[in-house]
Amino acid sequence: MEFDTIAAISTPLGEGAIAIVRLSGTEAISIANKVFRSPNGKNLAEQPSHTIHYGHLVDPKTNDVVEEVMISLMKGPKTFTREDVVEINCHGGLVTVNRVLQLILINGARLAEPGEFTKRAFLNGRIDLSQAEAVMDLIRAKTDKAMNVALGQMDGRLSRLIKTLRQALLETLAQVEVNIDYPEYDDVEEMTLPMMIEKGTWVKEEIEKLLITSSQGKILREGLSTAIVGRPNVGKSSLLNSLIQENKAIVTEIAGTTRDIIEEYVNVRGVPLKLVDTAGIRETEDIVERIGVEKSRQVLKEADLILLVLNNAEHLSDEDKRIFETIKGMDYIVIINKTDLPNKLNYDEVKQLAGDKRVVTTSLLKEEGIDELEESISSLFFEGNIEVSDITYVSNARHIALLNLAKSTITDAIEAAHNHVPVDMIQIDVTRTWEILGEIIGDTVEESLIDQLFAQFCLGK
Repeated sequence: MEFDTIAAISTPLGEGAIAIVRLSGTEAISIANKVFRSPNGKNLAEQPSHTIHYGHLVDPKTNDVVEEVMISLMKGPKTFTREDVVEINCHGGLVTVNRVLQLILINGARLAEPGEFTKRAFLNGRIDLSQAEAVMDLIRAKTDKAMNVALGQMDGRLSRLIKTLRQALLETLAQVEVNIDYPEYDDVEEMTLPMMIEKGTWVKEEIEKLLITSSQGKILREGLSTAIVGRPNVGKSSLLNSLIQENKAIVTEIAGTTRDIIEEYVNVRGVPLKLVDTAGIRETEDIVERIGVEKSRQVLKEADLILLVLNNAEHLSDEDKRIFETIKGMDYIVIINKTDLPNKLNYDEVKQLAGDKRVVTTSLLKEEGIDELEESISSLFFEGNIEVSDITYVSNARHIALLNLAKSTITDAIEAAHNHVPVDMIQIDVTRTWEILGEIIGDTVEESLIDQLFAQFCLGK
């Protein structure tokens, strides 16, 4: 498969020591040759693959020097896209890198679409679809563990398992075809149904193992949307600042200081949290604060985890009790803050309202109790242990949906086999399962879905 030559900036825009403009395609080297001048007159087309060359970029029309560069030359198929790839290393900076890109585009390249380099790696057979999606997961990883999960998927851990399952189903389908082609042999059917049940059950069990990791994998990939809630002046902003180890939120003794939503990502024992510091929930006549309170109530509905902060130095109020009622049935941790002050809060009453939910005590002023809180968050979703070295985590929502669908169709096939349904009828569900699993790695996926998936990538990747 042959495509035109694309180019894009592959490093973040902004000031920096180095920026990279990447080209990929059949004309990548010749386009670079048009604008590259080395001190000893090198012709890039004659240079060995996987070498780097110093020189200048020159506008062919005016012979003006545009930039001093190092050019990395990589000839296909031993490249990420399996095409000729040229990477132009220039000085970082908005003006510099854009001048380089414009020079390349004027001389024959096309600006790449979002994710088009990775899309070409997929279309050229360099990686499958699940590995391609893992590239974006790696870029977006918020913690080391999320990065390790993405690396495992990029390495093909999930792909290899899916291919093994599909092969087992293919062998089963082949046996069904034998049964259909040679119906006169009774022993074929007697052999086919038990094998179908055995293979189908094994495939189902393997799918279930993957789905067991899906909730944890999804958290590692997307993070937990975590709302910090409570009455005004209980220490919500102090908690945010303690967790992110930065004075992001303004902290004062004045109730109602936080008027709007403040969001920040933080790594808590390998669990990425998208922390949301909300305005204190209370009845107020202040129009601006009231808007903040309404936003807080909306955040509560969308949160995966709620950190409810109470004041150790105050009695439990009706507003506190209303918050407990609002978050009933959700995942939350109760934090009793300001334990450095004289106790007025009735702990027994709090534990009765919290039920089986965790209750943690902190003094954010003295930085006490944060470790216990972090341990509680980690253990709530991961039972205190996140293993990524030897487990195939499924973290992608598309993969999870397809695995659930595959589990349903293979279950139908197993039940039909137990009920001695004709094998040609069972074949429909087995084939459908095989196709669904193929969608995960891109073997049976529609082109429109491929375009949609890669459109989510950043430009230049």
